[in-house]
Amino acid sequence: MGISEHIQLILDSLPDKTGVYLMKDAKGDVIYVGKAVNLRHRVRSYFQISAQERLRTRQLVSKIADIEWILVGSELEALILEMNLIKKHRPFFNVRLKDDKRYPYIKIHWASPYPKVTITRRIVKDGSRYYGPYTSVWAVTQTLHVLRRVFPYLTCDRVITGEDKRACLYYDIKLCSAPCIGAVNKKEYRQMISYLAQFLEGRTDDIVEQLKKEMKQASKELQFEHAAVIRDQLRAIERVVERQRVVFGSDYKDSDVIAMARSEREACIQVFFVRGGKLIGSEYFIMEGTDETPDSNVLAEFLKQFYDQVPQLPKQVLLPHEVEEAKIIEQWLRSRSAGKSVRLLIPRRGIKKDLVKMAAENAAENLMALQFQWDADKHRQTEALAELRDALQLQRIPNRIECYDISNTMGTAITGSMVVFEQGVPNKKHYRRFNIRSVSGVPDDFASMEEVLTRRFRRWKSTDETEHITKKHVDRSFSSLPDLLMVDGGKGQLSRAIKVLEQYNLDGKIPVIGLAKKHEEIFVPGRSQSILLPRRSEGLYLLQRIRDEAHRFAITAHRNKRTKQSMASVLDAIPGIGPVRRKALLKHFGSIEEIRKASIETLASAPKMNSQLAGAIKEYLD
Repeated sequence: MGISEHIQLILDSLPDKTGVYLMKDAKGDVIYVGKAVNLRHRVRSYFQISAQERLRTRQLVSKIADIEWILVGSELEALILEMNLIKKHRPFFNVRLKDDKRYPYIKIHWASPYPKVTITRRIVKDGSRYYGPYTSVWAVTQTLHVLRRVFPYLTCDRVITGEDKRACLYYDIKLCSAPCIGAVNKKEYRQMISYLAQFLEGRTDDIVEQLKKEMKQASKELQFEHAAVIRDQLRAIERVVERQRVVFGSDYKDSDVIAMARSEREACIQVFFVRGGKLIGSEYFIMEGTDETPDSNVLAEFLKQFYDQVPQLPKQVLLPHEVEEAKIIEQWLRSRSAGKSVRLLIPRRGIKKDLVKMAAENAAENLMALQFQWDADKHRQTEALAELRDALQLQRIPNRIECYDISNTMGTAITGSMVVFEQGVPNKKHYRRFNIRSVSGVPDDFASMEEVLTRRFRRWKSTDETEHITKKHVDRSFSSLPDLLMVDGGKGQLSRAIKVLEQYNLDGKIPVIGLAKKHEEIFVPGRSQSILLPRRSEGLYLLQRIRDEAHRFAITAHRNKRTKQSMASVLDAIPGIGPVRRKALLKHFGSIEEIRKASIETLASAPKMNSQLAGAIKEYLD
């Protein structure tokens, strides 16, 4: 394979120093990020004949149009920079954690006087503690469902004074300890949340011991009702704890046990969490882009990407075999855990080795189940698309389906959505939202739909011309035409869609349908009778899923817009607060509620504020 003059010049100018390199394709997209102690030797090695024996390397090299590099001072700096760049660009040829999303965590808001417990995907340094990650919100919700019955924490937004006249329903059904009415004081509530935190960390023995002491003390002081509450807590804890398997003594180091199973293109990584000598949970994660990558490299990439987002590190990580760059990864883990040692160990015998083996068996089972599910899903998607082609008498399989929906409340904050499904699955990178400009006051969904579609196909026309004239990379969400266009609604919405397609000479070229929710009728241009697919039809199920996704996407955007408008309208009513200050306040505090809670001093110290304006805001909001 010949090397272009541009690439050869880059290879000749590479320095013999430590750094990170970014390989880019002809469109300028980063397709691979790597690091090297010696950039010159490492990058040039990709272009040697021996490296071309691997298909993935051959494919990578064939797409390289440019190479950039960044020099750093040490291997540790290179590792950290490489991780950040992979997280930012998610290059196709890198081994990476599947799904471009943050995993959910349980968050305890310790900075609050009465800490709440919530689910979040973002870790911020605000004094809170985080527990996780979990692979699904469902898993977190199930965990909190159990914990709330043991430790009935707050979920409402009340300002807690302890002087409210009555508690909410959750107190009556024993899902809240009701500090709002003084049923528990601040110290007692925070102690309960501390027990919850210890429970999440696997420290159940200490909690049980302490609760038993409290129960005995309450009985001695004839506080039998309080003693009964603690007794019920103990029973609930015991029911949960008995499911946890004791694998080591309670004085054993906290450990994560990691093992892997592989298919041709993915690897399933199983993680067991051992805390306080007990196996308190497990999760599996999928790594993609692993074909032709050695096991040691796959595991190394997992360790870097997984522990980069985990808020609390164990004291040791048990692995099935050696990993690439073990020493430098240990050094990085130590820097993340405030200088405390985190060791990577490969157990050779005993319980530790058995745990790694058990993790590997779980990984293999999970990967097999996932592959079965993926195969089944592909079959259903193929069946659904073929069914739609036949039912709608299309010339070809509708591989790209676009659906549009409108959301508004009494004509305010009107928002349109465009969702895109390709090969029967959502392509969220191509989703788009539209703030409606031509309609206000009286709601008019037909006119709103016409505006959305007009803007969509106007963008198609302009990007098509731009790409043709300048050859520049353009937004594929608009430059690609759908194989099937769907609007949420009946004949009225369909007629507006047809009108727009005619304006852009696309009528007859793009099949268009309307899906009316009441009877799930499909309306097609030129047909007086609607089409009714069988209720168990895979094709109908796919259309419903796409329509529901468009509705979800539209209503989420609408609610966000309405919330912003509502916050803005409240602040706009305060003398001296104009658009610039309003924007600065909302950016600084995040919400009206947080502004309302802030003291005059805190408000005065905010950007673009002074003490006089702070007093005016406080007086108005109070």
